[in-house]
Amino acid sequence: MNNRLEVEIPGLKMKNPLMPGSGTFGFGDTDRAKAVNLNQLGALVIKTTTPEKRVGNPDPKIALVPDGVLNSVGLTNPGVDVVVSEKLPKLRAQYPDLPMVGSIGGASINDYLEVAEKLANSRMLNALELNISCPNIQAGGMSFGTDPKQVELITKKVKSVTNDLPVYVKLTPNVTNIVEIAKAAESACADGLSMINTVLGMHIDIETRKPVLGNKMGGFSGKAIKPIAIRMIYQVAHAVDLPIIGMGGVSTPDDVIEMFLAGASAVGIGAAHFQDAKIIPHIAEKLTQTMDKLGIKSLTDLRKEVKEAFKNEN
Repeated sequence: MNNRLEVEIPGLKMKNPLMPGSGTFGFGDTDRAKAVNLNQLGALVIKTTTPEKRVGNPDPKIALVPDGVLNSVGLTNPGVDVVVSEKLPKLRAQYPDLPMVGSIGGASINDYLEVAEKLANSRMLNALELNISCPNIQAGGMSFGTDPKQVELITKKVKSVTNDLPVYVKLTPNVTNIVEIAKAAESACADGLSMINTVLGMHIDIETRKPVLGNKMGGFSGKAIKPIAIRMIYQVAHAVDLPIIGMGGVSTPDDVIEMFLAGASAVGIGAAHFQDAKIIPHIAEKLTQTMDKLGIKSLTDLRKEVKEAFKNEN
């Protein structure tokens, strides 16, 4: 991989800036993941893990809608003990050098602490993502991520049990003031931010007169939410001094550059995989051409230029 695409953020030295959003590739065991040589990714974010097995929400869990995807999966996973004893060893054996991020979920602070400690102690991950922004569960998730005091508390507690493994806090867009949430994570010594998670949405089939999701409402992702993501990343990048993994509607090399211009240091891709299972290697392959066209020497240089421009703005 061309070193012009290399980026480095806490815990993650990546050959390119691209990673699938949590859940997109499961634990490297989904059909979508198997369609790709995972070594072509900059990093892999595994599916959000909870203390016990979760079967998730009622079917249908996913619905394709114009310009995006609605999902209400509900953090389906086999539980942290199975992830640590079976899923991660198999994945790490197959991809020993791939930077990997564990995603932590739960319904209580103790849930988050249990998962964080067990994932960190596995020593098979390079960083953790604190998912306090999932809109598809009744307890925990987004209910933590919308309250700055709770964000600070849970981030601080998780950091205390992770043996210095970097922790990225995943922010929800379903708030009035994204900056105060980001500042709360920063004050608790988060190592970085992932943003944004899905936007809470709903779609009703006018013929059946019923919602298209079994859980009625779910997280909306895809091209239509990119302007929201760009706005929020831009606001947060001006307010905190943390690396941001930007996500929300990315499907082209131009989108990746736009994320960097907004203040991101790496990029997550989710819904675009429904159109192209190999979207990450395809974007990575074309990204240098876009950089050439725009006179960008390297993504590291672009990050520095954007950061300096932001300082001058302030």
